Amino acid sequence: MEGRSRLAVINLVGLSASLLERGMPRLRAFAERHGRQSFRPAFPAVTCTAQASMLTGLDPGRHGIVGNGWYDREDAEVRFWKQSNHLVRGPKVWELLRERTSGFTCAKLFWWYNMYSSADFAITPRPLYPSDGRKVFDIHTQPMGLREEIKAALGDFPFPAFWGPAAGIGSSQWIADSARWVEERHQPDLNLVYLPHLDYCLQREGPEGPTVDAELAAIDEVAGRLIQFLEAAGVGVMVVSEYGISPVRRAIALNRVFRKEGWIQVKDELGRETLDAGGCRAFAVADHQVAHVYVNDRGLIPAVRARLEAVDGIDAVLGGSELWGAGVGGDRGGDLVAVADSDSWFSYAYWEDDDRAPDFARTIDIHRKPGYDPVELFVDPALRFPRLKVAAHLMRKKLGLRGLLEVIPLDDTLVRGSHGRDQVDPGEQPVVLGSPVEVASAADIQRAILAHWDEGLAP
Repeated sequence: MEGRSRLAVINLVGLSASLLERGMPRLRAFAERHGRQSFRPAFPAVTCTAQASMLTGLDPGRHGIVGNGWYDREDAEVRFWKQSNHLVRGPKVWELLRERTSGFTCAKLFWWYNMYSSADFAITPRPLYPSDGRKVFDIHTQPMGLREEIKAALGDFPFPAFWGPAAGIGSSQWIADSARWVEERHQPDLNLVYLPHLDYCLQREGPEGPTVDAELAAIDEVAGRLIQFLEAAGVGVMVVSEYGISPVRRAIALNRVFRKEGWIQVKDELGRETLDAGGCRAFAVADHQVAHVYVNDRGLIPAVRARLEAVDGIDAVLGGSELWGAGVGGDRGGDLVAVADSDSWFSYAYWEDDDRAPDFARTIDIHRKPGYDPVELFVDPALRFPRLKVAAHLMRKKLGLRGLLEVIPLDDTLVRGSHGRDQVDPGEQPVVLGSPVEVASAADIQRAILAHWDEGLAP
């Protein structure tokens, strides 16, 4: 709105203090002009928790987002990557600003928990799931009519570039283009923009991987041009990241450890094994370098804690009540929370024979897996002609035939980068560029956003 101070917050995932010094001239120049800080990441240092803390100014015990997913004790189901904003407790930053300023508007572009929020304009990835078993890539928007308008202007959102083996710069470029499109048509007072690109290469290769410098240059170009456009439109800009990525060398499959103890219950489904979470005495929900451990047999908690403390690669075992307190965080979080060493991460795997792995294990399926699976970023190196396999699968879909696209490996050793710990080396801490106030934690980002208007800052 002309004459009124406005702000865009660009969430550049994976950007850390050390990476900023490597081949990112546009972002470095922005930091030199507007200031740079690093801060201790949220705990767990994962996307959904970090974003909820940034936008509410609350800790996970109060806003309730204890990870990218958790075990729903009432439904006895593990649920990952849900999208309803009603899951996030507490007032959001744009709601506070709307109370202060008449006509205040907010755009929320690909930040998580973006469905049914009170933001004025929202765009989020949301496939369609017809009853014949197909998965059709699409987006969800608010207002609903925005969906067809922006797809007509920019083309379909490149969903394969957002997650999976083909994940790359294309998705971040489309999101940056959508931010321009929204700015040109609606001029929101607050524009929240999520650019996920660095997450992909850094988890695949680790921070020192052979293609990382090229990927840094690619996202520096996309983000730098977006910043240039926004500043030319009179919009202030803040750049923030959720976490840095640590190099890792091993995966820890806690559910296989628990299985040997007789605590896991699995169900045979047509010759494959699925985890029967409600029937387990204890099981783990893996989420990068943090694992929520749910103990259905309450008397087993001391034994489970002792077993966790004996697992090589675990740095700490924390009690859920001491982390989350009473309330929504405690209702959702694990009874125990395991934190991996800096060079380790947690795998969701529970099967002992790969031939008995569930049918979704070798597919991209972020909702059915009872934990996060970064191996979805890889194509199985054992496949001789993976492109041909994908093409054949797509042809079968066009013919109306159903089947699994099994191209994801089961080899956890492929993953070279992870995150989730809040205690990391200074160079691996997330950063904020352009904050008008001191930032010590993810929750302080809300205060930094509010300060843009509190201080009467002009862009």
